[in-house]
Amino acid sequence: MPVEVIRGVEQLTGAVISEGYGLSEASPTTHRNPYHGLRKVGSIGVPLPSTECRIVDIDTGKDAHIGEAGELLIKGPQVMKGYWGEPEATEQQLKDGWLRTGDIATVDADGYFYIVGRKKEMVIGSGYNIYPNEVEDLLYAHEHVLEVSVYGVPDPYRGETLAASVVLTEGADTTAEQLIKWCIEHLAAYKVPEIIEFRSELPKTTVGKVLRRKLVEEMVDKRK
Repeated sequence: MPVEVIRGVEQLTGAVISEGYGLSEASPTTHRNPYHGLRKVGSIGVPLPSTECRIVDIDTGKDAHIGEAGELLIKGPQVMKGYWGEPEATEQQLKDGWLRTGDIATVDADGYFYIVGRKKEMVIGSGYNIYPNEVEDLLYAHEHVLEVSVYGVPDPYRGETLAASVVLTEGADTTAEQLIKWCIEHLAAYKVPEIIEFRSELPKTTVGKVLRRKLVEEMVDKRK
């Protein structure tokens, strides 16, 4: 959940949102922000007892350093034995007991983990790895952005070009140029979206997850 959304909900309701992390293959959770202790908003917290975690470079498979992004690997009692009747899929996801989550993460000096994106959603533009979540979090911090989804579209020169589909708050008249300027002020140049489109709503699944693939398909059609 974007940090600005968490803070907004907590201000409106007085509730405290405790972030954690889990997935179907390692259920129910592997990480949690402590209920009694240091809570870092935007972090999934620290590994649960008896849970081991590694972050590895997605190209070399070597362990990443503190602050470096890589794929999150997990080993623990909550990790699945395998996919039923699918030995090949199991072999791809489980290596020596380590579950390859497909999520890109970082860890700080205090041992708190942060999810920065999905491996399959990573955008490669001009040779740079770009994680959409980082750009989305920044755009969500803009006072006139209600919803946003960032993704890559095929580009013959750069490989992929970064695009953002934005839903503005009611009555806002912010322009694409203003949002690009906002990104330039806070991000490295290669992370700034080249394309920003405004929509009345974002396409979503029945459970409210944004359909990035549909946005990519529609953007490709528009650029033909």
